Amino acid sequence: MIAFLKNLFSPRKNETVPVVDRLTYAIGDIHGRADLFAKMIDTIREDSFTYQEKPRVVLLGDYIDRGPASDKVLEMILKLQDEIWCDLEVLMGNHEMSLVNFLEDPESGATWVQHGGGTTLMNYGVQAPPLRSDAEAWIEARDQFGNNLPRAHLEAICGMKLIVYGGDYVFVHAGVKPGVALDEQDAMTLLWIRAEFLSSPKACDYAVVHGHTPTPEPFLSTWRIGVDTGAYATGVLTCVRLHADTRHFIHIT
Repeated sequence: MIAFLKNLFSPRKNETVPVVDRLTYAIGDIHGRADLFAKMIDTIREDSFTYQEKPRVVLLGDYIDRGPASDKVLEMILKLQDEIWCDLEVLMGNHEMSLVNFLEDPESGATWVQHGGGTTLMNYGVQAPPLRSDAEAWIEARDQFGNNLPRAHLEAICGMKLIVYGGDYVFVHAGVKPGVALDEQDAMTLLWIRAEFLSSPKACDYAVVHGHTPTPEPFLSTWRIGVDTGAYATGVLTCVRLHADTRHFIHIT
């Protein structure tokens, strides 16, 4: 099922309306749902043709863990990077960072698995040790995972961006720290922040488009758009289409 939802938000009187520099689609957290991701890309490609403009497609991070097919999602991203109908921007999420951390520090494996990393390990043919296993078991799992993870997948993850700009918009995975210049935001903030950012009516001079924090419906205000609708659990993958000063949501189920 595909649903297009109009922008039902009206800015306050005399409030500046953010304008994007080009046709842009920003997709929320995929978390292993390759099936929904494939439908979303097909929908965006068809939708963009009506604008007669090459779109920018921004992936907001968290492609792996929790859902059933993390490996397939990464493979799809690699293929999408080679297609010419769109310009692809790929942001890192905190789950991709957790994967990198596990390769560097196998002791972080137990924490990663508690947050959904076990499905990713299984996708690459690795059985996660019991959470209370000794250090040697996690080292063995890390080594096996490192051997099974295709180099192209690891290079794609390591090459992911932390922030993308577009006109009056900035795209990040989790959010930004209010009151801190964007060029001074650290990776931990951009990948993990929640409460301080979510409670701010205007965290920076840009409208922030983000994922990371799942909500039953996408969040929309003048200066913040959240598009993580918990695809791995709800079966709903969401993206926002930005064109000039308009915003529309696309839901895939």
